[in-house]
Amino acid sequence: MGYVDGRDWPRYNEALVRRGEIFLGLDAMEEWEDELEGMNQGKEGARFRFPDGFIRLLGFIHVLFHLPYRQTEGFVDALSRYMKGLRAPDYTTLNKRLNTLDVPLDLDDIEEEEPLTIAVDASGVKVANSGDWIRHVWRVRKGYLKIHIAVDVKSKQIVAIGGHLRGCG
Repeated sequence: MGYVDGRDWPRYNEALVRRGEIFLGLDAMEEWEDELEGMNQGKEGARFRFPDGFIRLLGFIHVLFHLPYRQTEGFVDALSRYMKGLRAPDYTTLNKRLNTLDVPLDLDDIEEEEPLTIAVDASGVKVANSGDWIRHVWRVRKGYLKIHIAVDVKSKQIVAIGGHLRGCG
């Protein structure tokens, strides 16, 4: 039942719905205090107020939904109405922390003797959002950051990340 033109439409529809599922790791919320304590141990100067895990989560939201930093700050402000004690980092903090955050890659599990099948994808991220009208009128291109990610198809682990600035001038 449900087969039309040789396709199982209920299963196909379910698969399309699953494509829209977004799984956000909210572990950063549970481990907030412990991670901050470790980050600030022995640190001189101003203490970190937001753990790296939370900043990574906001970076994911920033890129996934194409939100500028100020709108990402607003997203957390709106979320804080429902999560008691949640604080939003200001957009300057987001910008600085996301641009200096290391993305750890666990390459120890990859066996060198086994054949490796990887999938590579790339995405572009705008460098600046201001002046769209001027760029349109004067036909001037601003740069964007192109990020390439290679993933092991079998284990779903990231095996390489690269990026470069393109289209400036």
